[in-house]
Amino acid sequence: MKIATWNINGIKARIDNVLQWLGDTSPDIACLQEIKSIDENFPRMEIEALGYHVETHGQKGFNGVAILSKLRFDEVNRRLPGDDDDEQARFIEGVFSVRDEHDRPKALRVVSLYLPNGNPVDTDKFPYKLGWMGRLERWAEDRLAFEEPLVLAGDYNVIPQPEDAKNIDVWVGDALYMPESRQSLRRLEGLGFTDALRAGDDAAGIYTFWDYQAGAWQKNNGIRIDHLMLSPEAADHLRLTSVEKRVRAWEKPSDHVPVIAELALEAA
Repeated sequence: MKIATWNINGIKARIDNVLQWLGDTSPDIACLQEIKSIDENFPRMEIEALGYHVETHGQKGFNGVAILSKLRFDEVNRRLPGDDDDEQARFIEGVFSVRDEHDRPKALRVVSLYLPNGNPVDTDKFPYKLGWMGRLERWAEDRLAFEEPLVLAGDYNVIPQPEDAKNIDVWVGDALYMPESRQSLRRLEGLGFTDALRAGDDAAGIYTFWDYQAGAWQKNNGIRIDHLMLSPEAADHLRLTSVEKRVRAWEKPSDHVPVIAELALEAA
């Protein structure tokens, strides 16, 4: 089973690329971020025509997340608990019935999440980022008690380590690389989550984002901020991970590219 995450930076601008990618790669579950669309305007019919079920948590012009799945949804939950005043659309969870390689039934939980950027750090945007990450940590700890395969897929807006950036020096002082941001991600890992990509490849030079400015793509001046974090039960089934860098070279690309984890699970 292929589970993917991709910040598409606007479904209206990127729908042709999304449809081409779905046709080429055929992920079983695709988590999208920054759809920048209200639910009613999301191009559901075009995606459903490719065999996907679609669930969204949208917001006009900003943020927004979606899950596209070849599997039927057993359950859908929107909004990260912990702050009733937070109206930003950054979290959606889907639950699916699957079987493992021994034909045992499982409940698979997959989250598409879009963490706050946090810049500038001297504004209330940075405390909001850290508060959101704290809420995610508490929610994830509760979900781990279910002892089910759980995938937290999304744009974390966190550069975990120096090797996750071409030029890490330029990110010092940025919210994406602030010690507090990185510590929050490490606390999530400390609960028992595995960074899927790093589980199989610890090499430098693996990036998921290249800015539109200053020829970042042409210079391979990238960073790795899109992650698939796996619960122990999901990590047990991890077989392969990949970054679809080729998508960044397409016409009208997103500044992010898809990241994929293949798990030894299949639809029930």
